[in-house]
Amino acid sequence: MKFKINRINFRTLNYKQLAIEYGAIVLGTFIMAVGFVIFVSPLKLAPGGVYGVAIILHHLFNFPIGLSGICLDIPLLIIGTLWLGPKFGIKTVIGIVSLSGSITLLEHLYGYNPLIGMAGNPTLPDPAANFIIALFGGAIIGLGLGIIFKTRATSGGTDIVAMILGKYLKHIPLGTLIIIVDSTVVLLALAVFNDWTIPLYSWLIIYVSGVVIDKVIAGFAGGKALIIISDYYDEIKERILTDLERGGTFLHGEGMYNNMDKKIIFTSISRKQLPVLIHFVHEIDPKAFISIMDSSETLGEGFASLREKVEHR
Repeated sequence: MKFKINRINFRTLNYKQLAIEYGAIVLGTFIMAVGFVIFVSPLKLAPGGVYGVAIILHHLFNFPIGLSGICLDIPLLIIGTLWLGPKFGIKTVIGIVSLSGSITLLEHLYGYNPLIGMAGNPTLPDPAANFIIALFGGAIIGLGLGIIFKTRATSGGTDIVAMILGKYLKHIPLGTLIIIVDSTVVLLALAVFNDWTIPLYSWLIIYVSGVVIDKVIAGFAGGKALIIISDYYDEIKERILTDLERGGTFLHGEGMYNNMDKKIIFTSISRKQLPVLIHFVHEIDPKAFISIMDSSETLGEGFASLREKVEHR
């Protein structure tokens, strides 16, 4: 098998953009470290990835989590650089070192079981407490990973495997691929600890983190896409243009019952503008037909910049 390595053209690098991206990687890895050290490790949970394996090794042999993680990451880093290019590899080196360093720092600041002070017991046998901690841990780890992935980097480990798979399985969301890859580590934790509650909570963390990753990548703002059918389309158009300061498109259709020509309005608005537009349409034409659809992300004039979105891919 031949590997193609792309060269970096340093003359075309945007150093300001690089500083922003590297800062985001450091921030994302620190947030992940908080999730692992403060929420996940004290419960002996292994939510996939290299650091899931590192947590298992920590509870079996008392190995430091940060040091174990970076040692496991090195071979995967080499594979990721060969498949995804040198620019990706440089970002991943920063992610790996930053995550390991952040975890090691928090281990020294808070100890290996920071939840002891909160509950008096590092395993927190209360199922309700375990559930809440697992939810928070998954959300925090997912937030950190999402920030990292938006820079087209990774924190290392099995994230590299998921990113490589994502290159060829583009129809599967990245968060879903991470769930699939990390489930193998969860099964390893089940074999090692012989406790069914550990994989159950670990899968909860994986699921929550996967959902949060997809939301961070796609954007939290979202919006609504509307199809409006009314004989008073000009009046509705004016309200959309002047009162909401949004645009739209006329689509030409034909009624199924009477075969009459119809002008259909298609527009995208923010969530907070939805009740206002519904009120406008009802005022103008109480018999109008409105179809409302969720829009996870809207790009273009008046919304997020399409150019910035492409540059951050």
